[in-house]
Amino acid sequence: MTTQAKICGLSTPETLDASIRAGASHVGFVFFPPSPRNLSRERAAQLAARVPGHVARVGVFVDPDDALLDASISAGMLNALQLHDTTPARGAHIRAATGLTIWAAVAVKQRADLDKARLYAGAVDRILYDAKTPPGASLPGGMGVRFDWTLLDGFRHPLPWALSGGLDPHNVAEAVRRTGAELVDVSSGVETAPGIKEVTKIQAFLKALEER
Repeated sequence: MTTQAKICGLSTPETLDASIRAGASHVGFVFFPPSPRNLSRERAAQLAARVPGHVARVGVFVDPDDALLDASISAGMLNALQLHDTTPARGAHIRAATGLTIWAAVAVKQRADLDKARLYAGAVDRILYDAKTPPGASLPGGMGVRFDWTLLDGFRHPLPWALSGGLDPHNVAEAVRRTGAELVDVSSGVETAPGIKEVTKIQAFLKALEER
């Protein structure tokens, strides 16, 4: 099985190009002002223009309004929208309005949290299982927090899914072996500081995934 990879929170041409050259199937652009990875419309457009057709451009949002979605989809030439803190009904509305592929993030800390994934069946296209961030955290993800992968054992996934949360070059191969994930998503695990991606870490992550 070939596992695909999304490198999320890219903000420079150098790290974007490195991700694509090393084999990323998806690149993630963040549109959430509190995030250190947030992109302006201008920067998003510059980066999007560098992405070849075989690589998907995913916009990352936290309960976005229509104006933010419209502007970001246009600037980032987005193929898919990754929604955090967004209800199934809102996800379904966005899916119908935009015609794009919709991912819904489900924050996981205990087994019961997985039940939320079932609420999105028929409303979105993919579930992103992410680690639940600490109470009071300013961001819903991208903080390097990992959840217990054994929670996924025996779970009947209602939709295609991706694994996120605390992945890095050292544990991604184990994560895929343990969970059977067909798509993994990394952000802080290939950074030297919040929002600062490192080319060598991106390369190491994708190489570890390829060689597992």
